[in-house]
Amino acid sequence: MNQVENKDDKPWEFAGWGRAERLTRLGESNLPLTRLDQPDKHLLGSWRATAICGNDISSSVLYVSALCAAQAGALAPIVLVIVAVVLYLYRKVYAEVGSALPLNGGTYTVLLNTTNKRVAAGAACLTLLSYIATAVISASEGMHYAHNLWGGLDVFGATIGVLGTFAVLGIIGISESAVVALAIFVFHIAVLTILAVVAATVVVGDPSLLIENWRLPSANSVPHALFFGFAAAMLGISGFESSANFIEEQKAGVFPKTLRNMWIVVSIFNPLMSLLSLGLLPLADIQRVPPDLLARMGEVAMGRELGLLVSVDAVLVLSGAVLTSFVGVTGLVRRMALDRILPQFLLQENKWRGTNHWILLGFFALCVSILLITQGEISSLAAVYTLAFLSVMALFAVGNMLLKVKRARLPRAVRASWPAVTTGLVAVLLGLIGNIVLDPINVEIFEVYFLATAGVVALMFLRRELLKVALYVSRAVVEKLGSASNWVHQVIMGEIQRISETAVVYFTRGDNMVTLNRAALYVLANEQTSHLKVIHVYEEESAIPAALAEQLRTIDHLYPQLRIDFVAVKGTFTPQIIEAISRRFKIPKNYMFIGTPGDHFPHRIEDLGGVRLIL
Repeated sequence: MNQVENKDDKPWEFAGWGRAERLTRLGESNLPLTRLDQPDKHLLGSWRATAICGNDISSSVLYVSALCAAQAGALAPIVLVIVAVVLYLYRKVYAEVGSALPLNGGTYTVLLNTTNKRVAAGAACLTLLSYIATAVISASEGMHYAHNLWGGLDVFGATIGVLGTFAVLGIIGISESAVVALAIFVFHIAVLTILAVVAATVVVGDPSLLIENWRLPSANSVPHALFFGFAAAMLGISGFESSANFIEEQKAGVFPKTLRNMWIVVSIFNPLMSLLSLGLLPLADIQRVPPDLLARMGEVAMGRELGLLVSVDAVLVLSGAVLTSFVGVTGLVRRMALDRILPQFLLQENKWRGTNHWILLGFFALCVSILLITQGEISSLAAVYTLAFLSVMALFAVGNMLLKVKRARLPRAVRASWPAVTTGLVAVLLGLIGNIVLDPINVEIFEVYFLATAGVVALMFLRRELLKVALYVSRAVVEKLGSASNWVHQVIMGEIQRISETAVVYFTRGDNMVTLNRAALYVLANEQTSHLKVIHVYEEESAIPAALAEQLRTIDHLYPQLRIDFVAVKGTFTPQIIEAISRRFKIPKNYMFIGTPGDHFPHRIEDLGGVRLIL
């Protein structure tokens, strides 16, 4: 009774009692289906999709050999083969999740559908950090290579120029960006092939330096060299997670091909270049981690011309890695904004190309601000990059495990075995631990950047509570100002009401009290709303569970802060009827929830337009 008496003063504390209704005609049969993310005109084939993410992961060949050799010495090629094996395991891990949940967002999406919004948001913050670090580091390193080609280049200004160029390309459109990415990728593979053939010819002709480097005594034990070399070499697979963040922009069946293609590139070139470097340069020179290792290899193998060609290639492929960041972050931020974890204005599309200019411009601004804060010295960002990337990889494996346990009935075309997923997770965790031990100060740097990113997301989670505080403060401060106080009061109350009254939908198949209660608890814990519509789609009236309405009334009274409406809809549960319900109630499909469908469910999860799995 007290709650009802207070409802005029604090309407968010009592949402009102729910009601029941029945809909028999929705006119869903002729409705065109809408997608949660980008329209079909942006769908990419395997080559273009591979190029976008492949430029990121294949650029690692420019630095990973030296990083690995600094810790593993002459064992570096063996360590890089081990990393390739780990990546092979992750191919299945990513492919399984992608076939079960082919939605943008990568780690965020799989955790959103297997845990809760807060855990998923934490993973998203890590991914955002990884993208920011990737873009800034790649742009800066690329311009350092360009400075080797032209000594008069202003590296700092050129770095900002590269970031701005790819922001503009992103605004122009993903298909057009993919053409640029594909040209860079093909050129990069061609240059690596030329360098490998020329270097191999030299080393085979005179293997003395290779033998000498192998025979050098190691300063550390073999286990020590393998462990810390493995930790350093894990950066060689950075970028593998990118394809999952724009999976909806890929044609059907393309996603597993991008995983395969990236694995092939890394498995061939990373160990091979490491082995060839030992045959061309003294081990001590490699262990100093020169930023232009491959260019030096080209000069030794063939002369200045090949060294310059490799430098040009480095500039281009590192720029391509910047493009990967812009494309990947667009898919991720769109999904977060659609789920109200980030501000809604980010979803605005320009009329010219239909792209999300605010996401791209905002990401560009973040990258430039970090570049200005660090004054171009981005060594601290490298630590953030390492820890964020490996954390994202580990969480994706955890998400795969949760998908197996909590969404076991969800259909999928690929299944990774438990031993493969567990081995992959343990390997990534070892790499994470190794990097922390190598430089513990990195953890402190990482915490600063992560907390800053998480703070923005936390504000979105707490906005209702913050608005309530603002309401109380406004009353205390301007209580005596009469009309001004009322105006502030009404504005804040209206915003709270707007957030709270945005309804969500849960589709139920029956009247199981425990399941219905879990759905209500999920909404209370994860959604900033006070309105839940429980919808049951039936074909025959006799199929409506007799106790369903009464069960929902009981749950409605258990949680007065949540209004629960029951809607019985005549029809068959199809993507078309979901589309019709979305339009009828003006509720986006990513605010609609279902339990995990079984193997006999006639539709794929992506056909439902973004409907979320919560039970």
